[in-house]
Amino acid sequence: MDLKELLGEELFSQVEAKLDGKKLMVDDGNFIPKSRFNEVNQAKKDLLNQLKEKDEQFNEISKKYSENKDLVNELETLRNDKTKLIEEYENKLKATEFNHALDTALNSAKCKNSKALKALLDIDSIKYEEGKLNGLDDQLRVLKESDSYLFEATTPSNTGGIGNFRRNNNNENVGVSSQSTFMTAIRNNQIRK
Repeated sequence: MDLKELLGEELFSQVEAKLDGKKLMVDDGNFIPKSRFNEVNQAKKDLLNQLKEKDEQFNEISKKYSENKDLVNELETLRNDKTKLIEEYENKLKATEFNHALDTALNSAKCKNSKALKALLDIDSIKYEEGKLNGLDDQLRVLKESDSYLFEATTPSNTGGIGNFRRNNNNENVGVSSQSTFMTAIRNNQIRK
């Protein structure tokens, strides 16, 4: 849904006039703040630089001392460090993707407090595969029933929600407001006295 649909034609034209050519973004839950993007991007650059340094060290040492056993051991250590560094980077990247997908899914589920909801989720049983979170929908369904206060309430239209006093649940006085019913009860009580 874009801003024009959200505000309506008249209000949108007023807002557009006030913005004077500036752009305005509507967050649909998929927006990644620039600070978070820069943080992840910088972490990636740092890890790639470390990886490049390890490769350079490895190549330098292997050229100079290919026959020395101590240096061969040092080379093996550097090779292991490089492998660990790659694994750490991949794990951090997977964790970042998982957390973003989870936050997006919780936003889509109209969660009020994602921190509180994450504490109730069994994160270990949720698997992130091919851009989808497997196991989350079942947990959300159960939590919507048991802890509905964590989610935005959805009131279907014409059901007697806030401000609608016409819902009478099989009462024979359908169409009579609760205020007039109350006043009738008071009059009847006064007549009996």
